[in-house]
Amino acid sequence: MSFTLYGAAGSGSVPVEAAMTLIGLDYRVVEAVTWEGEAERDKVAVVNPMRQIPALITPGGETITESAAILIWLADSWPEARLGPAIGDPRRAQFLRWMSFIPAAIYSMFWVRDVPSRLVGDDAAAQEQVKQRTAERIADCWRIMDSQITPGRFLLGDELSVLDLYVAVASRWTPRRARFYAEAPGMAEVVRRVDALPALQAFWAERFPFEDDA
Repeated sequence: MSFTLYGAAGSGSVPVEAAMTLIGLDYRVVEAVTWEGEAERDKVAVVNPMRQIPALITPGGETITESAAILIWLADSWPEARLGPAIGDPRRAQFLRWMSFIPAAIYSMFWVRDVPSRLVGDDAAAQEQVKQRTAERIADCWRIMDSQITPGRFLLGDELSVLDLYVAVASRWTPRRARFYAEAPGMAEVVRRVDALPALQAFWAERFPFEDDA
């Protein structure tokens, strides 16, 4: 039983890959660096008409898109891995809240940042302004999340979840970790803890090499 994941190193497929690695699933990655042009996006079009990654093909041939949906599905489908609170768990509501918040408020900004001409055309000054404003929006969203969450060892308490993997990866993107630590000090130690998980050291080195002070 093998999965196929359309993704790219350093992208939104990485938390999905990390979860699958922790669960112990057999999968292969079709590299599609969609922010590098039409040819890369066309690779994904065969499975996702939005031409976006990640897109997961299950052993049964089903396609699942959207990083949050895939992560929640993985956590629910392999409860023995304990990567997400089950229905009925008192943490479930906040788990779903923040798993939805990240793609809606933060991840969505990168569709604009990757190709700002999508919204403002070829005006270089306008494109730079879009990049600056989206970076500030992302930082503000991290600050808001930090003000509303009280972590334990991990974001939902003492157990690692796919939410921790999601935040650990997304916080490495613009405006990068130094700004994340400043805006979200309550979550800072959690993401450092996820960075240091022994079970993921080889994985991080291969799929998202990272310097903590970057």
